[in-house]
Amino acid sequence: MSAVGAGQWVLLSYRIPREPSSPRIAVWRKLDRLGVARIGDGLVALPADARTREQLDWIAEEITDAGGTAAIWLATPASTDHERDLAAAMQHARAAEYRSVLTAAARAAAEPAAERARTARRLRDELRRIDRRDFFPPADRDLAHAAVAALTTETHGTTAPDSTTAPDSTTAEMPTGRGRRSRP
Repeated sequence: MSAVGAGQWVLLSYRIPREPSSPRIAVWRKLDRLGVARIGDGLVALPADARTREQLDWIAEEITDAGGTAAIWLATPASTDHERDLAAAMQHARAAEYRSVLTAAARAAAEPAAERARTARRLRDELRRIDRRDFFPPADRDLAHAAVAALTTETHGTTAPDSTTAPDSTTAEMPTGRGRRSRP
């Protein structure tokens, strides 16, 4: 596991009234943004650390304020197989999100520079949101970050370096942090 307690999980067990539906929907959306593993109806889990515990505490309070019931539990799975399955389900969900970013980045590569820059900003924001709920990073994570970085590099008028191209020494002006630098 990543930087979380060995085998410790924080669980939120909850019931929330069906009507009005807006508090229930708001809770579901917040749980999705956190990247929880859904263990059962009204039972979700996250790897235990101070941040995940605090976030689930806030949601539990929101549930009780809406007339529901909520309890926070710290637990350790009874077997490593259960924990591995839970982590794999969370990893699979994040991998799908990263693949969606990869697809969007591939489409954006053909866009005009201004549109590509807007798409790159949007995808960077999306990657930050995904990264916050990514407790078990899949291989697709690095690919998605590289694809968005390549969009940004292409937007600024250069291409990503690779082993087949050498820097062009005939360039008259190169962009720098504070303006342009002219050839000596």
